[in-house]
Amino acid sequence: MDYRKSKAPASTVSRDMMRMWENTGNIYETVVIISKRANQVSSEMKYDLDKKLQEFASFNDNLEEVFENREQIEISRYYEKLPKSTLIATKEFEDGEIYWKNPVKKELSE
Repeated sequence: MDYRKSKAPASTVSRDMMRMWENTGNIYETVVIISKRANQVSSEMKYDLDKKLQEFASFNDNLEEVFENREQIEISRYYEKLPKSTLIATKEFEDGEIYWKNPVKKELSE
């Protein structure tokens, strides 16, 4: 899933918690699934941001050469306006776009 094209809201939204755990049968398992996916999305976003900002990195140690780089500012603003990783992960979970398996449940059913 491309987080830049996500339809997740940019701010916090109230959710019906009874609907959230219908797929797993356990609200805590749902929270763990969403949090693990949020960590994946967050690290992907951080990697992309670092890669883009690396292009503008200055390797001079001269303190007098501090200047504003418009491109860096624009890139940072763009990433700040994106929905947070938890909101993206929650939207993906609600839309059924996250695949998960619980090996403990599989062992118990055998």
